[in-house]
Amino acid sequence: MTEPQAPTVIILAAGEGKRMKSAKPKMLHELCGRTMLGHVVAAAQELAPQRLAVVVGKGRDLVAPHVERIAPEALQVVQEPQNGTGQAARLALEALAAAGGEVHGTVLVLLGDGAMVTGATLRHLIAEHERAGNVVTDLTAIVPDPTGLGRVLREPDGTPEGRVIGIVEQKDCTPVQATIPEVNSGIFAFDAKLLRDALGRLTTDNAQGEELLTDVMAIAVGDGLPVGAVVAADHHEVLAANDRAQLADLRRLMNQRITRRWMVEGVTIVDPATTWIDVQVTLEPDVTVRPNTQLEGATSIATGADVGPNCTLRDTVVGAGARVTNATTDGAEIGPEAAVGPYTYLRPGTKLGRKSKAGGFVEMKKSTIGDRTKVPHLAYVGDATIGADCNIGAGVITANYDGYDKFPTHIGDHVFVGTNSTLIAPARLADGAYVAAGSAVTMPVEPGDLAVARGRQRNITGYVARKRPGSPAALAAERAAGQGLEQAGDRPVDSNGEMNDTGRGAGGQQDQV
Repeated sequence: MTEPQAPTVIILAAGEGKRMKSAKPKMLHELCGRTMLGHVVAAAQELAPQRLAVVVGKGRDLVAPHVERIAPEALQVVQEPQNGTGQAARLALEALAAAGGEVHGTVLVLLGDGAMVTGATLRHLIAEHERAGNVVTDLTAIVPDPTGLGRVLREPDGTPEGRVIGIVEQKDCTPVQATIPEVNSGIFAFDAKLLRDALGRLTTDNAQGEELLTDVMAIAVGDGLPVGAVVAADHHEVLAANDRAQLADLRRLMNQRITRRWMVEGVTIVDPATTWIDVQVTLEPDVTVRPNTQLEGATSIATGADVGPNCTLRDTVVGAGARVTNATTDGAEIGPEAAVGPYTYLRPGTKLGRKSKAGGFVEMKKSTIGDRTKVPHLAYVGDATIGADCNIGAGVITANYDGYDKFPTHIGDHVFVGTNSTLIAPARLADGAYVAAGSAVTMPVEPGDLAVARGRQRNITGYVARKRPGSPAALAAERAAGQGLEQAGDRPVDSNGEMNDTGRGAGGQQDQV
């Protein structure tokens, strides 16, 4: 048996979409991580078409570069001025013939805003078209509200089992025809020879005053040629968006499709209604996604990872068993069993090692964090490389910018940086180095050394009594002195003014958490 020939695909994307009320062409508005046109192109590319043409017109200064990015193989055809879908298809056929010879076989015509149609439905349409030997096959749907859509006319009684005899646009409908629930999607499979001939016979004798692609079917019927229609199993696939409200409806429907697909594949999505997943995201089985989470771009999440609630991850790789909560990440890599959050911001170029931690109110940018290293609280790490098994205390800042240039910080393995320290880049802390709390480090710290870069504490006796006599603080101090109580936190210090248990006192940081 001869394998069916791959189709030629024409995508009509010359419309303006005035009802969007946008400076951006309608085709470039996004649904779940792709433009509407991008979804149509992706569905077409699933068919591995032998030739692909995209008709552009309004806003082509924006549409044409986008087509070049997502479908560099496509021939772009300019329709100017726009005088109907029939004219657009004719221009595309003529351009394809001029570029690579006359088109033969099946021609599939798609709409640039028909983002909901799937490659599987298009394959079914082409298979039925070729099986039946039709010259025209329309993809149709039975919809609950057909208002504004072209109706499919069938004999003898208008039911989906009847013979297709034509399509009538909303503006041309009689009152009886307006009640027909079967609608034209605007997606057709044509025999190339018939299409070429019929397009040359189109007129503008209709309510729109345009050359209409739907009239090709009427011409074929008038010539006694076989035509047909394939009813889409899911009527949502033929829906398009003409304004922002309809766009939001399509976005919700597509997201439902995406979340259901991943749940069937073994992903736990706790609340699909508040979880938004782009089409290019990849999830492995046993991933858990919690409410109010957005997974965007090329994000990928490995098995056993737990993400959410309240997360936005864009172009982020999450390793197996990692935990991310209340976080925003962009272009980051989170290692296996790492912990992120809450209220954490990982910016592009951030890489977290295995079992590492970026905790509450931590921001990282263009930094590599080693295995088992902890940055638990309130820190900024930028343009830094940190080794394994380090502890970076609360309030630590890598001061990487001097107003003109960015500078790196290099931290070795098993390094301890005490609370509220500033590492002024370019900074280098060797393996096993310690930094005392409150230090401003400006010089390299050698292996195993303790860096202390802060002023010595000086206590001014009786200051409160002299400067704030009678105040609550002065009265409290007087009572405490009278009771012979030691000042809170009083501990022996060495001759350098440092706590004499240097392992914890010098760093001034709690144990790793």
